[in-house]
Amino acid sequence: MMVSQAEVMSDSRDDNEECPVVDIGRLEKRYSGWSIFGRKPIDALRGVDLQAGGGDVFGLLGPNGAGKTTLIKVLLGVVKPTSGTAKLFGKPVESVEARRRVGYLPESLRIDRHHTARSALHYYGRLSGMETQVIKRRTDELLDIVGLGNRDRESVSRFSKGMYQRLGLAQALMHDPDLLILDEPTDGLDPVGRNEVRRVIETLRDQGKTIFLNSHILQEVEMVCTRVAILSKGKIRGIGTVRELSQRLASEIVVFELGVPEELDGTDLMQRAASQLKVEKDHLTWRPIAAGVIDFTASLPGRDQLDQMVDLLRAEGVSILRLEKKQPSLEELFMQLVDDSAGDNAEEQP
Repeated sequence: MMVSQAEVMSDSRDDNEECPVVDIGRLEKRYSGWSIFGRKPIDALRGVDLQAGGGDVFGLLGPNGAGKTTLIKVLLGVVKPTSGTAKLFGKPVESVEARRRVGYLPESLRIDRHHTARSALHYYGRLSGMETQVIKRRTDELLDIVGLGNRDRESVSRFSKGMYQRLGLAQALMHDPDLLILDEPTDGLDPVGRNEVRRVIETLRDQGKTIFLNSHILQEVEMVCTRVAILSKGKIRGIGTVRELSQRLASEIVVFELGVPEELDGTDLMQRAASQLKVEKDHLTWRPIAAGVIDFTASLPGRDQLDQMVDLLRAEGVSILRLEKKQPSLEELFMQLVDDSAGDNAEEQP
């Protein structure tokens, strides 16, 4: 669905293209909530700062109730923030100039079953005020981009979910927006469907489109996004590339291949290391890989703990056959940052 039925496609662009495509500053949103004890406000967004530039594929991540949906609704001009600023292309999000440059794919798009892919795109083009000739040209282009050119006159009722999502991307792109906001575009898709949607996103990225992607499928985000923001309890917990977040925020993950004496097993070693290094046991894992050889993985707060770990292994008579530092995955970063926010006193967010 388009952001507004009354808004029309325009080839005009802002004079100042140096400003961020998405620019959010100290954004707050408070809802009036109720409980059995009376009125209880809910802080959905608490001082969010975020920017996305031209050509970014920007991933917005967070657990359920983090405030992601509220943030997207603010960007679409559907929800008015309590305080702070939200701009698109240097304009307030509610301005027509900004909104006509945005395409939106909701999490649950509904297209009437009597439509074909071609008739559905014609319908959405007319909603955007586009001329028939332009609609036909854009329809041909978009069906080719999303890989539905040979299924364009088939009823959408026969489409797989992956085909349906690709058609949803096409309708969001119908008026040639510069910013595409995608809400859970691969949710519920099988691996083939996720791959199809991911390839479309990569094509759009290569064309210079800015894509703002809300998803809980971390592996997909890690594969396609240039930058990510992790939102929890209404606050941004980390923002940047996966490598930047890893360098700034994560514990060091070290993988050892160890030769261990017969009288020492991995569980004993794990318990001693946890006690001496003062780390949680779930930060240490091990598995046997051969007789007298184990794979031992440790998530350590810093270099001092790594040195202590090496000293401990030597003191236990363990041979270090291999030592390798590993960059944490986006899932590991996500879990660390969300766990770090667990002590906040915020309510669950919409």
